Amino acid sequence: MTTSTPHPASDRLEHHDDGGDDGAGGDGTTSPQPDGVEARPGWRRDTTIFLTGQTVSLFGSSLVQYAIMWHLTLETKSGSVMALAAVFGFLPQAVVSVFGGVWADRLDRKRLIIGADAVIALVTLALALLMLAGSDDLWLIYGALAIRSTGAGIQMPAVSALLPQIVPTDRLMRVNGINATIQSAMMLVAPAAAAAVYASATIVAVFFVDVVTAVIGIAMMLLLSVPRIVREHTGDGERPGYLDDLVGGIRYAATHTFVRWVLALYAVVFVLVVAPSYLTPLMVVRTFGDEVWKLTANEISFSVGMLLGGALLAAWGGLRNRVAMIVGSAALFGALSVGLGLSTNLWVFFGFMFVLGLAVPFFSTTSMTVLQETVEPQMQGRVFGFVGIVMAVAMPLGMVAFGPLADRFTVESLLVVSGVLMFAVVAVALATPSGRRALTTAHGPAGG
Repeated sequence: MTTSTPHPASDRLEHHDDGGDDGAGGDGTTSPQPDGVEARPGWRRDTTIFLTGQTVSLFGSSLVQYAIMWHLTLETKSGSVMALAAVFGFLPQAVVSVFGGVWADRLDRKRLIIGADAVIALVTLALALLMLAGSDDLWLIYGALAIRSTGAGIQMPAVSALLPQIVPTDRLMRVNGINATIQSAMMLVAPAAAAAVYASATIVAVFFVDVVTAVIGIAMMLLLSVPRIVREHTGDGERPGYLDDLVGGIRYAATHTFVRWVLALYAVVFVLVVAPSYLTPLMVVRTFGDEVWKLTANEISFSVGMLLGGALLAAWGGLRNRVAMIVGSAALFGALSVGLGLSTNLWVFFGFMFVLGLAVPFFSTTSMTVLQETVEPQMQGRVFGFVGIVMAVAMPLGMVAFGPLADRFTVESLLVVSGVLMFAVVAVALATPSGRRALTTAHGPAGG
């Protein structure tokens, strides 16, 4: 179901040019703009600034992600090391997202994003300086991954909730599609750039590039004009406490049938599809050779697919029945996982990676848009915080299982098994009452 829930009467929209709070700890919570292009004439400017800043920041983060993944793969060739990297890179985000979602609903989202970017940049700079000094222990990389993941736990709910705050609701799917396309384009450039820097210099150079892009992203965010709504106090004049907001968010996610269904499907996809696909570089190295260009081509194939998928979604707008797109994409993920595992030719493997990337926006972008359209604005920070928790917990759990197994079995066999299990999960999801109800009542923003 993708119906936009009416805004509570106690919330009122207030434009605030600098996006700041009122000096009392941010008692306002952000809200999407009313439907319609003319609801806020400056939304295109603000959307452009926001997407540009996030794209630049993503580019630097992608460089670090690829460089660390390749560095660990080439230096250790160990599935256990890759599993530990996933745990340190995702588990802290899961823990912090519990609090980050509440902060995104209580404090200023713009400042949260800027603060998280600044901390991540400082940690990356510190790691670069330590490695320049000759320290290259694995625990340093693990520690940096953990702190970067902590920053993501704060940033992710704020970013996801801020976009519908500045974009009219009826334009969210297309703007999210444009965002996915831009990010995919950056991800297409990032592997080639990371390979060029990593091959010609060192991983430290990649870290310095990330610091520069973070500074640019922060500067763009400072230019952003953010509207917000002010929540009224309770009947006794007291502002709801932090724990009250946390408990309210947990209760909302637990009792909202559709939100609970989406979160469960997200968790399964990350365990059975995303986690095994994280081992595809290991499969490339073991099966097809350890040349850097092959690792680069693997990532580029996926990124080109995501680029075209996002562009298609932005131009088309997707099916009116959003849930059908989500479920269909999940089923396709299962088929592609099996195809990747059965591939014996490098270029066939790259072809499946391309189609996998092509399908990603139809799952991820559609899921995010559905939640943005469905969840009340004052709850979005907490809901997207729970989305971050699901993503961050499911990924390392999947890697804890598949990483060690990759040292005992082939990656190909793990991909086939995960794909078959994905088919079974999609069938179960459609068989549940909540799944059937969501599929029959989801008809876009104006749906039932």
